[in-house]
Amino acid sequence: MNRSIRIAFFLSFIIFFVGCSHADSVHQVPAVPPEAGFVYTANERDHSISAINVSTGQVSNILVPFTPHNVQVSRDGRLLLVVGPAAHTAGHKSSLNMADGKMAPGRLFILDAETLDVGTAANIEIGHHPAHVVIDAQGKRAYATNSEDNNILVIDVAQKKIVDEIKTGRSPHGLRISPNGSEIYVTNVNDNSVSVIDVEQSKEVTRISIGKAPVQVGFTPNGGRAYVSLRDENNVAVIDTAQRNKIATIAVGRNPIQVFITPDGRYVYVANQGTEANPDNTVSVIDIKTNDVIATIETGKGPHGVVVSNDGKRVFIANIVDSTVSVIDTATQKVIRNIKVGEGPNGITFRGASR
Repeated sequence: MNRSIRIAFFLSFIIFFVGCSHADSVHQVPAVPPEAGFVYTANERDHSISAINVSTGQVSNILVPFTPHNVQVSRDGRLLLVVGPAAHTAGHKSSLNMADGKMAPGRLFILDAETLDVGTAANIEIGHHPAHVVIDAQGKRAYATNSEDNNILVIDVAQKKIVDEIKTGRSPHGLRISPNGSEIYVTNVNDNSVSVIDVEQSKEVTRISIGKAPVQVGFTPNGGRAYVSLRDENNVAVIDTAQRNKIATIAVGRNPIQVFITPDGRYVYVANQGTEANPDNTVSVIDIKTNDVIATIETGKGPHGVVVSNDGKRVFIANIVDSTVSVIDTATQKVIRNIKVGEGPNGITFRGASR
């Protein structure tokens, strides 16, 4: 081999080696960590809310003077709204029934999401058997369902008072505001329907027949579809929001409760709670493009609440029977952690660290 050939061969080897080393170094760069923040749960069996530091897994439990069923963080992350009926612990039966036979009024707490100081929280009487609450993107109006009163109450957040009432179907429960803020979809459990509320008019404009015992609704990011859990059918229904009608039904696990759609609009996560006597322990993952279940994830017992982090990398499941929160990695569709919280977690919400 002459000298020029040897030099060329040597240079080629160096280039190849450097190239491989560079490729290896790129491959070994660690992935961007999931979003930091907090997850909050409403724990109805011990009258508390739990705050989970997502980065450390540390949990704080805060007692509230009612039975919290649902929680919701405001868009800017400043406020935590907690809603639920009057306490129904042993020894407090008198709080359940008034002279007219109705439950005692429930409560809406509006807390500082940072301090979670119950002593300084707004404490609003919110009707009989309130279930869920949402807040608009501007943080000006909150909307709470009252399953016993068959209505939604509209709360002025700044004034901390009820300013309007909107009639719905029977036993309204879960609700979500459409991405453009113009409509609210409300599931009516005992009416087998979804009420469509016009926000500007502050009234129900139509009611969509949907299936047995709808519990919660979730919108795709573009607002074109809504997915509704049907507890007594073991299905999720799909609504075309432009046509305002049901266009598909998807079989999931037993007794689905809450649903939540990822920020990229690819997947719907469905919590399959099962029954009190025979709880389920799965979450169904629906591919929105095909409306097929592409994964079934085993969690703790009695999955009830669902929320997805803002970056879409983690799903958090409130397990009402196990009193845990299961953390799902959306890249692998597997549970990577179970975190103990208060007793009987129902509603769940996520607050990012950056505000």
